[in-house]
Amino acid sequence: MRVLLHTCCAPCASHCILVLQRLGYDVTLFFSNANIAPQDEYGKRLDAVRLLAERLGLPLLVDATDHADWLEKAAKGFEREKEKGVRCERCFRYSLSRTCDAMRAHGFDRFTTSLSVSPHKHTPTLFTIGRDLDADRFLALNFKKEKGFKHSLRLAEEFGLYRQNYCGCEFSVRD
Repeated sequence: MRVLLHTCCAPCASHCILVLQRLGYDVTLFFSNANIAPQDEYGKRLDAVRLLAERLGLPLLVDATDHADWLEKAAKGFEREKEKGVRCERCFRYSLSRTCDAMRAHGFDRFTTSLSVSPHKHTPTLFTIGRDLDADRFLALNFKKEKGFKHSLRLAEEFGLYRQNYCGCEFSVRD
């Protein structure tokens, strides 16, 4: 079965890829992150995902990015929300919706997201959104299990992957 993995960043995706492969899936990475700002940060993260895809011999699809569209559809009116608030939920829906659309357009069997490996992301919210989009084809996998986040940190170091220090949007930058 072919699965499209929404790839928030290379370090998080590293562990998810190995879990999916162990489960018998043929993995394609999908970099869809219109939330990432500024543009040079977007470039660093995309370069790291390209490096990971190359090292693991995986195909990579890169979504067209439109930060202005993301601002309008996901962040507008929620700029002052704290992390894990409504803005984040809207952002997850934006990215997972694009992933679901790409899954259908490219003939994949399933889709899922690397976001669930992060201890900073609310997995039940991600699962609700994924199921809302396509309950039959969303893989609700909690990649935090089996110390997934710690494993992703080790893999990032092993592969020499760039690791960011904030989620992605300009509203999540830590001082």
